[in-house]
Amino acid sequence: MASISSLGIGSGLDLNGLLGDLEKAEKEKLTPIVNQQKSYNTKLSAFGKLESSLESLRDSLTKLDDAETFTAVKSSVTGDAISATTTGDAVEGRYDIQVSQLAQAQSLASRGHASQSEALEASDNSELAGQLSFTVGKGEDASTFSIDVIAGGSLEDLRDAINGANKGVSASIINDGSGTPYRLALTSKKMGEDHQIAIRGDNDNLNAAFSYDPAKSSDTNGMAEKVPARNALLKVNGVDIVSQSNTVEGALQGTTLELTATTESATLSVSKDTESMTKAVNAFVTAYNSFQTMADSLTSYDAESDTAGVLLGNSTMRSIESRLRSALSAGTGTDVMSRLSDLGIERQLDGKLKVDDDKLSEAITSDSDAISRFFGGSDGADGFADSFNVTLNSILDEGGLLETSTSGIDTSLKRLDDRYNRTQETINSTIDRYRKQFSQLDSLVAQMNSTSSYLTQQFDSLNAQLNQ
Repeated sequence: MASISSLGIGSGLDLNGLLGDLEKAEKEKLTPIVNQQKSYNTKLSAFGKLESSLESLRDSLTKLDDAETFTAVKSSVTGDAISATTTGDAVEGRYDIQVSQLAQAQSLASRGHASQSEALEASDNSELAGQLSFTVGKGEDASTFSIDVIAGGSLEDLRDAINGANKGVSASIINDGSGTPYRLALTSKKMGEDHQIAIRGDNDNLNAAFSYDPAKSSDTNGMAEKVPARNALLKVNGVDIVSQSNTVEGALQGTTLELTATTESATLSVSKDTESMTKAVNAFVTAYNSFQTMADSLTSYDAESDTAGVLLGNSTMRSIESRLRSALSAGTGTDVMSRLSDLGIERQLDGKLKVDDDKLSEAITSDSDAISRFFGGSDGADGFADSFNVTLNSILDEGGLLETSTSGIDTSLKRLDDRYNRTQETINSTIDRYRKQFSQLDSLVAQMNSTSSYLTQQFDSLNAQLNQ
């Protein structure tokens, strides 16, 4: 079969151009299908944007449904000696704090050794070997562990064995610059008097080099105490408090104090965190207004340009807006606050929400518990956030309005794809038929032209003979 590029060579006719025009005309059959596909894809994109906006709205309800949002407190401390963190259990008030002593961990140091890497020796130059037993703490809470001191082992080996036990003691080697500069330094991993270190060897040489008994005098111990274990001592509103660490928990309900320096006077103020409450409410309002802006753009109509939003008149869009309007206006019982308007939140004519900042501030300041019950519910009853979430779930979750609509569009697009492919196959078949017919026409005209040329030559030859 002659290719399209050779059509017309034999006949001299513009069969290629004619075939191209016919193909272009045939492909016009695809235009309405393509337009329908674009329309459905545009709707899918619109529903995707709508879904994203509604997901953000649902996320904004999380804070409102959390009771801690409306029991949150904030704290402030004068000076740099103390910092504080609070939970919702903290009690509002002003607290005077004095810190007379910071907690610290006990540190011990051995006598000096000439080398940190050579074999340890006793005072009589014999090798140190045996077992060291450590006790950290007092009574039932004490922890114990032992390490072996191997003959020929160095100060570094001893340090590594202690750290390798990974118990309540950390070891290091310090250089004091003397003739025998290397000392083993041990520090309790926890602060406070309840975490003192006791060390006992299983022979006299080890005891002379590394033992420590808090109950004995310093000259009978092998190790010397360089930093004593101490508790933090402070007063809160005149009440004496002792803490094993500089992180003080439980002294004030719902408050953790961090002590960084001693101070004769510091003031801790704990108050209701109205700012975070207001922020949570405004986040919901902003999210709803963003949805409304999106909905308006998708359902708008511009008479001047005669252009309409993608979802103008769409039944799913109308249903979504209707459900959300109902959810906004629904009440939550007979509590002090039972509607959004009680908090200063009103729906405007354009569908968006507007907050009366003064009314909201007064409501939060006067009765944040009532606001918490309004949003989060109480006594087994759903609050506003719960009921609004139920509405959003009916739209967003599996089997909801959006999935039903988008699955219908997906089905329509699949049918259009099948229709497009069938139409394209029909067009290809038609063009192939035209191409064959044009090829046959080209050959026939070429043969006729050849015959005509032959006859012309014969007639010319006969005329020439008759004229002689």
